[in-house]
Amino acid sequence: MRILIKGLEDERFHRPLQLIANLFFEECEIAFNPLDQNDLVIDFTVSVSETINVSGVLTDSKGRIEFAAYEKALIPAASDKEYFKQVKHAVAHVYLTVLQDWTGMTQKWGILTGIRPTKLLHRQMQKQTPTAAAHQQLKDEYLITDEKIQLMQQIVDRQLTVVPDLYELQNEVSIYIGIPFCPTKCAYCTFPAYAINGRQGSVDSFLGGLHYEMQKMGEWLKENNVKITTVYYGGGTPTSISAEEMDMLYEEMYESFPDVENIREITVEAGRPDTITPEKLEVLKKWKIDRISINPQSYTQETLKAIGRHHTVEETIDKFHLARSMGMNNINMDLIIGLPGEGVSEFANSLQETEKLMPESLTVHTLSFKRASEMTRNKEKYKVADRVEIEKMMNMAEEWTKEHNYTPYYLYRQKNILGNLENVGYALPNQDSIYNIMIMEEQQTIIGLGCGAASKFIHPQTGKITHFANPKDPKTYNDSFEKYTEDKLKILNELFDKEESLA
Repeated sequence: MRILIKGLEDERFHRPLQLIANLFFEECEIAFNPLDQNDLVIDFTVSVSETINVSGVLTDSKGRIEFAAYEKALIPAASDKEYFKQVKHAVAHVYLTVLQDWTGMTQKWGILTGIRPTKLLHRQMQKQTPTAAAHQQLKDEYLITDEKIQLMQQIVDRQLTVVPDLYELQNEVSIYIGIPFCPTKCAYCTFPAYAINGRQGSVDSFLGGLHYEMQKMGEWLKENNVKITTVYYGGGTPTSISAEEMDMLYEEMYESFPDVENIREITVEAGRPDTITPEKLEVLKKWKIDRISINPQSYTQETLKAIGRHHTVEETIDKFHLARSMGMNNINMDLIIGLPGEGVSEFANSLQETEKLMPESLTVHTLSFKRASEMTRNKEKYKVADRVEIEKMMNMAEEWTKEHNYTPYYLYRQKNILGNLENVGYALPNQDSIYNIMIMEEQQTIIGLGCGAASKFIHPQTGKITHFANPKDPKTYNDSFEKYTEDKLKILNELFDKEESLA
């Protein structure tokens, strides 16, 4: 599909219009200059005064025409970026409408291509907007369907039940600790994750830097009386390191961080079953950590082999039972819809196997072709299900979780996600992950420690977000962790209006 866009000269429109076109067409080329042959021409007219007025006329190669228009009040903007964002929103509204009318396809998430749709509803809740009015705004402004609005409302309600003081946690922080090692790298992965075999030197150096970051950050938190809400060990796979290294890491946490006994939740991803051993589970038990992830992704062995996961289906099941027998009483499992070669029957099998285990929470991901992944670089090698089958699998997940008393409690979306769907975390009563709620709803600062760990500093009064990322490769991290720690502490001092405490 080749689409010629007329009437828009700002190149900043190119990417958002391409992303929306990708929702409708498998292969699509957007152009702002005439092509030799166009399948569609969309001609925009934009005028801005006290209101933003946008109209669009779609004409196809057979002369069929679709028309849409949208008007909204212009909110005074402090910057050109804020001004453009409002115009872009109006253009996207018209663009999606003419493409929906021409194709007959409804995009259930409307014009949203961002990651966190539930934030829109939280914002209205904080303003105490009546529910019906908030829902109508989501329909009118973003073209979100009733089905997805109801899902958003269900999740927001659940989050406020799990964390009743969600809107009052700005003066606390959560901590993310990144361990950048895995047994092997999965084909769909873009996280900082390095095969651990033969890297013991890198691991030792990295852990030295991580301990340093934990000590300095703990000192700052204690000196400034800032509480920790949650701690999350991610990666990579945090259980790739040895039991002894895990033991020292958690000991450091207890020594460095303030009031660890009263942290609401500590989670360790043990996502790769081939990293779980009785010795490592004993270490977790010793430090009173019982919330872990054991992620099958699929219960089809051919799929695991195709995506580069070198564990067996049986190993996933065995390690789950081992963890359960050793006192792990809050286990999350992940499944991915749309893995290469998988359709309805394979996903049905994964749900049947999950039913035998009944983890406390289940996160259902929809495969996303992330730009830097092996899967995206070699797309022709990884054949995936079509949009209709992907949606069937998501419906199966929704029905299965409802039947088994799981409730959706967080949601996020990704660019290039199959079927324009979403990733949803489901949990049994009182087993929701508080950290997952905090990272998605951006109500408090999350400090990232370790290689590739991203920090998200949120101003306690204004809500302004400042992003800060540690280096992704272990060598650069090992060479510079002191500087990155110092930089983060400076941001924290500014954020919480503290005097310098870097000594």
